[in-house]
Amino acid sequence: MQLLHEAALCVTGIRQSRCLRHRGFELANGLPFVASDQAIHDLLDAHTIAEAQAVQVVMGRIRQACGHYKGRILAIDPHRLLSHSNRRMRVRRSNAKSKAAKTTQTFFCLDADTCQPLCMTIGTSAPTVAQVTGGLLDMASQILPKQDSRPLVLADGEHFTVELFESICRDSRFDLIVPTPGQPYIKKLLQGIDPEKFVRHWAGMATAKVPYAFGKSDAGPFHLFAQRSRETLGEYGYKGFLCTADRDEVEALSVEFPKRWHIEEFFNANQDLGWKRAGTQNMHIRYGQMTMALLAQASIHQLRQRLADPADQWDAKHLAKEIFSGLDGGLRVHGDTVVVTYYNAPNAAMLRDHFEGMPERLEAEGISPEIPWLYNLKLDFRFK
Repeated sequence: MQLLHEAALCVTGIRQSRCLRHRGFELANGLPFVASDQAIHDLLDAHTIAEAQAVQVVMGRIRQACGHYKGRILAIDPHRLLSHSNRRMRVRRSNAKSKAAKTTQTFFCLDADTCQPLCMTIGTSAPTVAQVTGGLLDMASQILPKQDSRPLVLADGEHFTVELFESICRDSRFDLIVPTPGQPYIKKLLQGIDPEKFVRHWAGMATAKVPYAFGKSDAGPFHLFAQRSRETLGEYGYKGFLCTADRDEVEALSVEFPKRWHIEEFFNANQDLGWKRAGTQNMHIRYGQMTMALLAQASIHQLRQRLADPADQWDAKHLAKEIFSGLDGGLRVHGDTVVVTYYNAPNAAMLRDHFEGMPERLEAEGISPEIPWLYNLKLDFRFK
C-alpha cells in the first residue's frame, strides 16, 4: 500500500524523518510507521521478475474485464529513465544536442484507442529491442482475449529488425507495422516504385503497396506501404511503413498509425508516478516498483472517470498536488465506521454520488466493507 500511495503522490524515497509521517501517512497504509527506503528495497528484492510480471498479467485481465482496453490497436515504445546507478553501464543521449547519460531501458505496451497501459518490461544492455519486444507482446497476449482479427501493433523505427519481423511472422497473435529507416537503399526502393502503382487519395497524398523481403531471411514476404506526398513530379517526398499483414494501407497510415503518439502523451502525463528516473539497477526492485506504479495508474484512471473537466485532464503530478495532497479534511470514528470529510473538493456533487455511503455500496457488490488492518472498521466519505 505504501508503494501505491508513494506512486500516486508522485514522490520517491519517503523516509521516517520526512514530513509525511506527521500527516498519518503510515495509518493510511495500515502500518504504525513509514517504511524506510531500505525496508522497501528488501521487500522488493525478495520477489522475482516472474512474480512482478504475473501481477501485471492478472491486473491487465481485470482491467480488460472492466472495459479499459479495446485490444484492437496497440502501441509499443521504449521509455528510457535517467539512472544514477554507480554501475558501469551503457550511456545514451536523448537527442543530438543532449549529453550522454546512464539510462534504464523500459518498454511499455499501450492500448492506443483507450490510452491505457497493458504491461511493461525492463531491458538491460544485453537483450536486443527485438528480444525484449517479444517478451512484452507475450505478456500482452496473455492479457487480451483471442479475437477473430489480429490486433495491430504500432512501433517506431527502432523495431525495424529482421529478428522481430521473423518472430511476429512465426508465432505471434499480432500484426506489426513499423516505419522504415531513412537509409539510402530504402529511399532508392521507394523512389523506384512504378508511379502507376500509386493511387491518389486526396491532394498531396498517394499510396502504393508492394511486397518486401529481407535479404537474409526466409520469412515473408512482408508488405511495404509507400506514402507519396506533394503533387509535382520532382518534388515528391516518400515515407515507407513495413507491415506483417496485407492491410488497407490508407486506413493504416492515415487513421491507425497516428495513434502511436498516444504513448508519448502517456509518458508525458504519467511518468511522475515512478517512471521518470531509476535509482537502482537491481532488476527485482525495479520490476516491483514499476509494477506498483502501474497499479497506482489504474486506480487513478478510475478516479479520473469520476471527476469532471478540468480535473479529469490533469497530469499525474498536478492531480497529486491538487487532490491527493491538496484537499482539506478531517477524520472521526462514528460507531464502526471511519468517516473522512473533505472540504472544498472539486466536483463535490459528482464525488458525493460515487463515494458517500461506501459501506452500503461495497456490500451491494458482494465486497466486505471492513478493513482488516484497521480493526475491521468500515470507511465512508463526506463532501462539504
